[in-house]
Amino acid sequence: MQKTIPVDQAIGMVLPHDITEIVKDSFKGRAFKKGHIIRAEDIEHLKRLGKEHIYVLQLTSEEIHENEAAELMAQALCGPGAGRSEEPVEGKITIIAEHDGLLKINEDGLYRFNLLGDVMCATLQNNTPVKQGETVAGTRLIPLIAKRKLVADAVDIAETVRPMITVTPLRSAQAGLVITGNEVFHGRIQDRFEPVLREKLNAIGSEVTKVVFSPDDVELISKAIHECLDAGADLIITSGGMSVDPDDVTRMGIKRAGAADSAYGTPVLPGAMFLSGTIGNVPVLGLPACGMFHKITIFDLILPRILAGEKIGREELARMGHGGLCRNCKRCQYPVCNFGK
Repeated sequence: MQKTIPVDQAIGMVLPHDITEIVKDSFKGRAFKKGHIIRAEDIEHLKRLGKEHIYVLQLTSEEIHENEAAELMAQALCGPGAGRSEEPVEGKITIIAEHDGLLKINEDGLYRFNLLGDVMCATLQNNTPVKQGETVAGTRLIPLIAKRKLVADAVDIAETVRPMITVTPLRSAQAGLVITGNEVFHGRIQDRFEPVLREKLNAIGSEVTKVVFSPDDVELISKAIHECLDAGADLIITSGGMSVDPDDVTRMGIKRAGAADSAYGTPVLPGAMFLSGTIGNVPVLGLPACGMFHKITIFDLILPRILAGEKIGREELARMGHGGLCRNCKRCQYPVCNFGK
């Protein structure tokens, strides 16, 4: 039950909710906290915030306040690697990454949760790489007061599909690189792939432990891959030789090395001629030449998922067509963009 009284008559009352103040381009936050006892000197400030009346709340056993609702929903929404702010602010609880990793969202469950109305949870997109402490979601009750059953239904959905929001840590890979191409192997041009791949792997907490150069020969590419495996590599990355030219035989070399369930070709640009497979339990990624030219390619979308323990096959690649077109912005801001989302 909600009643209101004029703000001029509210001295000595306890505020039943946070009151927000917005100053254009400089501040948005809590001007008065829930539980604040209104003083005479607060009246003009409240009026400047557009508050001519103050709620007087008398909740029944069937009703729930926004702060309690946010607490219950946040608890149900958080899975492994996802933490939450200490208390609701302006009725909202933020959900944060407890460590670096890959954000995983149960998209169908989130849709069902938000379909209830009067409850909400907004998240970053599924498969977004995130850093420790980064905000990944926020949840709140939309009205100040709602029926407890509504919140119970929201919590039930979150718990039924649990975990709804997860941050999966990435393993540290010992990568073996197989750099293919007659032009590089015979010293006609300088290899540009190795430094690019080293930088990308180091940035994600992995390292290159073996590099083998191979000409465009199926048997020698297969042998180079096994040199990396014998050296202890738990991730194989090949570069080049993935196109349609007669000398592009890298994917045949990967197959000859024993790759199983490999998927070649993706609905992602740049990266249409990418390959994903496994040799035993070791992931193998065939990176086309676009990985040397473009700053961000399908490799950057797939690598975190591989290091999070996922197996990427035809179905997973097919789903990447929606959002799989890079805009090739002059100033790349990935992952703060639409690519791969």
